[in-house]
Amino acid sequence: MLQSRYTSAPEGNRQDLRNLKRIFPYIWEYKGRVLIALLSLILSKVAIVGIPLIFKEIIDILDKVDKSAVIIPISLFIVYGVLRLSGSLFNEVRDAVFARVRYHAMRQLSNKVLKHLHKLSLRYHLERRTGNVVRDLERGTNSISQILNYMVFNIVPTFAEFILVAFILLGRYEAKFTLITFSTVAIYISFTLVVTEWRMHYRHKMNELDSTANGHAVDSLINYETVKYFNNDNFELQRYDSTLSEWENSAVKSQTSMSILNFGQGAIIAVGLTFIMIYAGQGVIDGRMTLGDLVLINTMMLQLFMPLSFLGIIYRMLKYTLADMDMVFKLLDKEYEIKDKENAKDLKHEQGEICFEHVDFSYNEDRKILRDISFTVKPGQKMAIVGHSGSGKSTLARLLFRFYDVDNGRILYDNQDISKVTQESLRKSIGIVPQDTVLFNETILYNIEYAKTGATKEEVIRAAKLANIHEFIESLPEGYDTAVGERGLKLSGGEKQRLAIARVILKGSPILIFDEATSSLDSKSEKVILEALSSVAQTHTTLVIAHRLSTITDSDQILVMDKGRIVEQGTHSELLAKSGTYADMWALQLQESAES
Repeated sequence: MLQSRYTSAPEGNRQDLRNLKRIFPYIWEYKGRVLIALLSLILSKVAIVGIPLIFKEIIDILDKVDKSAVIIPISLFIVYGVLRLSGSLFNEVRDAVFARVRYHAMRQLSNKVLKHLHKLSLRYHLERRTGNVVRDLERGTNSISQILNYMVFNIVPTFAEFILVAFILLGRYEAKFTLITFSTVAIYISFTLVVTEWRMHYRHKMNELDSTANGHAVDSLINYETVKYFNNDNFELQRYDSTLSEWENSAVKSQTSMSILNFGQGAIIAVGLTFIMIYAGQGVIDGRMTLGDLVLINTMMLQLFMPLSFLGIIYRMLKYTLADMDMVFKLLDKEYEIKDKENAKDLKHEQGEICFEHVDFSYNEDRKILRDISFTVKPGQKMAIVGHSGSGKSTLARLLFRFYDVDNGRILYDNQDISKVTQESLRKSIGIVPQDTVLFNETILYNIEYAKTGATKEEVIRAAKLANIHEFIESLPEGYDTAVGERGLKLSGGEKQRLAIARVILKGSPILIFDEATSSLDSKSEKVILEALSSVAQTHTTLVIAHRLSTITDSDQILVMDKGRIVEQGTHSELLAKSGTYADMWALQLQESAES
């Protein structure tokens, strides 16, 4: 049975208060809007709380049936209408003013997270699951909007209304009304907190399973061809459905426990309101209170408990949202493996000499990849690196790009230690055609131009011609505007590699790396491209990682690697004369060529 390598993120180690503090700078950037929104909120609540007071006066006056005072209720009705309108107006002003704050905060956090993801090391991106990261990123960036929404539109308004109601009750009526109100609210909040904490793990489980299921779905679609090659459609569906089945069970438990919570909240409110109405009714009978007082207290309680009943839902959603936001902030707290040193300077390109000095490297402590690697590529030279799979050839290119730092030794570019210069300036000076060419799901023009944003169409076409792909592009119905599909799946391996070659030619970096750059090309295309590359490489320092030895016979130097070490070094003719590892590889490839 195949086992997924995905494991759920731990639920513990949450820092909700710290996370809430971290969103404050995003809000305070528009402090003027925040203050206007808060002022509108207060004015809205004052108007809403004023409505029952006016309603009480109307009831009391009408209860007296004083015909001579008919003008008073009319004026009060007008005030009543104005308060209703004001409450609605200030609510809408608050929403409109605060919209810029909320959505700008979302934008800022989204940009920060994506920037952070781009700065994380290659090791992280090789280990991550794209579907899970995308889903967590989506939920996390939405969480800041939801939290602001809950705070400004629900929690703070409810708290403000509660204070106003308490102030009115204490100022106008017996203390027992205030005591019942406070007791009901306290019991309600306590019950909500306890039950919500009990049922939170169901929601956590739902989130984890949701991310896992999404990861399975994205993986199966990205690897569509592999799924088809092995007839594993049903396996992928079963794998996806198995996770969704667990998600369904957790969702049912979550909903059931929510029903228990909602009923308990309703019962607490009903009991509290009943006691208040009993005391208020008795006060009217005893003559200590008017009919208007009864209506005022009832209206205020309903007005208070209505948002309070939603506050239970808001609290639960706030907890879920804090959990989502915690994922994003934990991601932002993930340290960069590869950092620019303090006061790192830009790389200065002088001649283009590359030097590896006694380099050791391992991806994991228990698996050494490179051992005491030393070589120098002189300016303008073409150096080839050959060896069996797993010998560490492609790792050299990753180290030169500084996707990883070496364990021991150092790498020099024009006598500058690459670990002491900025990564941006280093990578700007190096162009690469990788072994596995991955293209954006955009047009051919976009993918070539990606090497030099803002390049002219003429520059793109020149690079395409040098890469021997211009005629192919022109033969397509949409030419350079042809979409290449997800990861370039609409193109053959050879076409993708030629696009990658055109891209690196357009970049125009002084150092060129070709990592199996012609491995997917036929002999005719390979010959044409090799001639083009030779022409381009004449003014560049070139590192060629090759499997086909026939492509590197003109190299100034050839390194032969085996098990992470350099076992032979020399020109093509010198290595053949040694009758060693390189000569054996050459003979084997000649034999394979003859047989084919």
